[in-house]
Amino acid sequence: MIKNVIRTLIPSILVSALSLAVMVTPMVGAFDGSIQGGADSARGTDQTPTLFGQAGIFKTITNVLLFILGAVSVIMIIIGGLRYVISGGNSTAVTAAKNTILYAIVGVIVALLAYAVVNFVLASFATGGATSGTNV
Repeated sequence: MIKNVIRTLIPSILVSALSLAVMVTPMVGAFDGSIQGGADSARGTDQTPTLFGQAGIFKTITNVLLFILGAVSVIMIIIGGLRYVISGGNSTAVTAAKNTILYAIVGVIVALLAYAVVNFVLASFATGGATSGTNV
């Protein structure tokens, strides 16, 4: 019985040790013991090395979210306009259409203010300003 357990466990232990060695070996060369070396070894090959600046990850995320918000708000303004035209003089439908347009415009204004605040905060806390680029 013990021989069966050993016969089953030894291949599992060898496979685990081999897979661990394969996973750790590429990282050993990139990691030099510093924080920067650890961050460099953790970053993928297609990821940007900066958090801040024009190529930074925060700038990219805010630009994508602002684009999505702009597209959604334009669609909502068009839907509100269509609802206004289709309302046929019904006061509740006209009010609902006006509210759709109003809320879409308010959403755009709030998003633009949030974008300005994010850019201000990033410019304030980034080393050397928002355009210099801080490595991780």
